[in-house]
Amino acid sequence: MDTNSSSRSDGWVDERLAALDPGVEWEPDVTAGLLRLRELKVRGSWISGRWLLAATGALGVCICLMALPSPKVLAHRCLECSVAVWQSLLSSAPTRSGLKPPSGRSLAPDFNLEDASGKDVKLADLKGKVVLVNFWATWCEGCQVEIPWFVEFQKKYASRGLVVVGISMDDDGWKSVKPWIKEKKVNYPIVIGNEGLGKQYGLDGMPLTALVDREGRIADVHNGIVEKTATQQKIRDLLQEGFKNPTN
Repeated sequence: MDTNSSSRSDGWVDERLAALDPGVEWEPDVTAGLLRLRELKVRGSWISGRWLLAATGALGVCICLMALPSPKVLAHRCLECSVAVWQSLLSSAPTRSGLKPPSGRSLAPDFNLEDASGKDVKLADLKGKVVLVNFWATWCEGCQVEIPWFVEFQKKYASRGLVVVGISMDDDGWKSVKPWIKEKKVNYPIVIGNEGLGKQYGLDGMPLTALVDREGRIADVHNGIVEKTATQQKIRDLLQEGFKNPTN
């Protein structure tokens, strides 16, 4: 605990202790605390078994500290213990990436377009992979910000099943795009899109990024620059999802 935090804690404890009548011994209401924990457990919601165990452990520590002669020492120790447990809970709390639930996902519009080398890139052929589809253009400033992140994602998660596909919406096509991807050392396939495909994905401005799960369904669509950390978490969550092969 840093000095500023400790000073604030000391001040808070002193104020609380000042409210006690002289000579009155302060004791934590252990029974009420346990009842409250049981109530939260019954409600279920966000408290997992590990969190409940940690909170109960912290309460147990506070009970043991009751043997200390000074109520102020006890209050300080309990406060410090509570802060430590709370910080631990925050760091271990499961993140909610915001992906659509599998039951609410629709099939991603398919496409079959050529990359810079003339090779066909067909979304249907990528079933079983997690696909990040990014609509962009060389003149789009927001695209310049996030494309290096996609290069990083492709390098980091390709071995686990991620494929990034960039769909350029430049009016002059390869004339602008080929020099650009060479200069930027883009490590994933780039194709030239069209207005019709953009409409199918709901494109009304760039950039637009869609995440397609292993079953070929749209799990997330984001208009504008993505948030890097959140997008990376969504990718991780999708990579952990299983793939049901209908031929098996």
